[in-house]
Amino acid sequence: MSNSPSDERQPSYVKLAMRNMVQKRVTSLKHFLLTTVGLLALFIGLAYLTR
Repeated sequence: MSNSPSDERQPSYVKLAMRNMVQKRVTSLKHFLLTTVGLLALFIGLAYLTR
């Protein structure tokens, strides 16, 4: 009975995501930069179209 999943403390999704981000640093940075550039392009494009 000691092997039931409710007895063991499962790591939170935030901790798993942070650990994954640290382990795959280059991929995470690439995705972060692509997202940032994409959002900036979207906002600049919208500002240009709605001026």
